[in-house]
Formats: sequence, C-alpha cells, structure tokens
Amino acid sequence: MGALNQTRVPEFVFLGLTDNWVLEILFFVAFSITYTLTLLGNILIIITIFFTPRLHTPMYFFLSNLSLIDICHSSVTVPKMLEGLLLERKTISFDNCIAQLFFLHLFACAEIFLLTIMAYDRYVAICTPLHYPNVMNMRVCVQLVFALWLGGTVHSLVQTFLTIRLPYCGPNIIDSYFCDVPPVIKLACTDTYLTGMLIVSNSGTISLTCFLALVTSYTVILVSLRKQSADGRRKALSTCSAHFMVVAFFFGPCIFLYTRPDTSFSIDKMVSVFYTVVTPLLNPLIYTLRNEEVKSAMKQLRQRQVFS
Repeated sequence: MGALNQTRVPEFVFLGLTDNWVLEILFFVAFSITYTLTLLGNILIIITIFFTPRLHTPMYFFLSNLSLIDICHSSVTVPKMLEGLLLERKTISFDNCIAQLFFLHLFACAEIFLLTIMAYDRYVAICTPLHYPNVMNMRVCVQLVFALWLGGTVHSLVQTFLTIRLPYCGPNIIDSYFCDVPPVIKLACTDTYLTGMLIVSNSGTISLTCFLALVTSYTVILVSLRKQSADGRRKALSTCSAHFMVVAFFFGPCIFLYTRPDTSFSIDKMVSVFYTVVTPLLNPLIYTLRNEEVKSAMKQLRQRQVFS
C-alpha cells in the first residue's frame, strides 16, 4: 500500500470544454446564469411545496425531493467547471476527484430511482385510484425515499471502490471538465477491461432497467386512460407528459454515457454538459410551466409575501 501511495499521481488536470479563451468567457457567463437559475428554480419549488398544505401529497413530496437532488447534482460539477473556465491550468486533487465522482454517482443514481418511483406513483394514482391512499401513504413515501438514497449510496460506493483500487502513476490528464469513472479509469497503470465491464454492468443495468420500468408504467397508464373521462384524461396526460419529458432528458444522456464499455465519442462533452448543467434547470421549468397547481400555489404565496 505504501508503494502505491508513493507512485500515485497527486492531482489530475482537466482539458475542459475548450482552449479558446473567448469561448471560455462566454461559457462562464452562460453556465453561471444557468446554475443560478437552477438553484433559484429548485429552491422555489421546495419552498412552494413546503408552505402549501394542499401540496402535501405523495406526488409533490417526490417532486420536492427531485428538486433537492437537482440542486445537489448540479453543485457537484458546475462550480468546479466555472472555476476551470477562469483558470489556464485546471486541476483537481486525487482525493477531491474521487469525492466528486462519488457524489456525482450518488445523486445521479438517486434521481434515477426517484424518477422510477414517481412513475410508479402515477401508475397507482391513475390505474388503481381507490387503492392509492393505502398504497402510497406518507409512511410508504418516506420509506421509498430512504430506500432510493440507500440504493444510490451502495451504487456509488461500488463505483468508487472499483475506481480507487486501480493504480494511478501517470498520465494525469482528463479530457473532460469533471471527474467521472470512465475517463478516470482510462488513466490507470494497468489493464482496466474487466473493471470497465463491471462499471458498465453496474451503471448500465440500473439505467436500462429503470428506464424500461418507466416506459412500461407509462404505456400501461396510456392504455388505461381510454376508460377515463375527458377531463381525467387531460389532467393525467398533462402530469405524465411532464414526468416523461424529465425522464427522457435525464435517462437519454445516462444511457448514452454509461452503457458502452471503454468507448468515447467527440459528442460526450456536449452530452455531459446537458446531463450535469442543463437538465437540473429544465426540471423546475417543466414542472412549474406545465403544472397549474404549482403555479397557483406560487401566486398565492407571492400574495402572502412568503418569498419576500
């Protein structure tokens, strides 16, 4: 172990998004605005749900947790990326790199599980409405949220263990703007094929399995809507379409990035930006612009001067 510590690289160097300083300034301004709006939008949703008793239902309980995860998820990578856009040499210590990839996978996996739970919640509410109060009571919701955080932690610990067990003696240049498992293990001073396959099977299986479960849930919901009234179909479609948009925006990049072994494409950085920067902002926009209850609750809170 002592020999490993002596030869291990002390830090990693990011290549970043670009080496053009004009583009770096433009990216810094654009992503600073995006990150600020992400924080404000998601905090606004959490406050709105917290201070509105009629929104204290399973669906909005899960939505407030989604906003919390989006805040954490974007905060893992965006601040470091913004710092790197202002520096000529973009570095991160080995320990901080491992911490970044741990929390990245923790929050990403937690969001995958949460979106799956939210789809199940809509399935029960629409397909078996009479059983909904018993099946999705608040005690069950809290247990599901605890389970998703536990599952995310286990997944992230596995990914982190598979990464840190490898020797890193150089090179130390990461062709990205943040630490993630695939680009980091490429720098290991040993054959990483088996490790890469284990990582892909871990992340890829979770992403694909949950996505297929989501698609199945929404398919069953759409089929069952034929028995609903016109008003019921409209409300259900509005809610489910918002959920499915969030699912598509989040699962698309996850499946693209984590289901292929030891392969990289020039578009990976763009997909990563969408996955870590843009998607956390889209979630509050989708749920506030398409949800009349949330918009109405925000209007009432503004009139009560809660936000002041």
